Amino acid sequence: MVAFLTTLNPALSATLAAILADDPVPADDDVVAGGWGAVMFIALILGTALIAWSLTKHLRKVDEAKDAGVFDDPA
Repeated sequence: MVAFLTTLNPALSATLAAILADDPVPADDDVVAGGWGAVMFIALILGTALIAWSLTKHLRKVDEAKDAGVFDDPA
């Protein structure tokens, strides 16, 4: 990806090299998700569960409507 971008614009190559030179690699114990990562993970799980519950509820309504004859029966 970097090689592709530098072929498009040679000035980008110098800028990218300067950015990468100033960016030190963090130690393994410096990179953690922390509390906000845990909160976002729980929020994503709850959101997924809510969407699945809503889908199930709507599919039950569709089945009930089909049984009641709301939809035309394909011939």
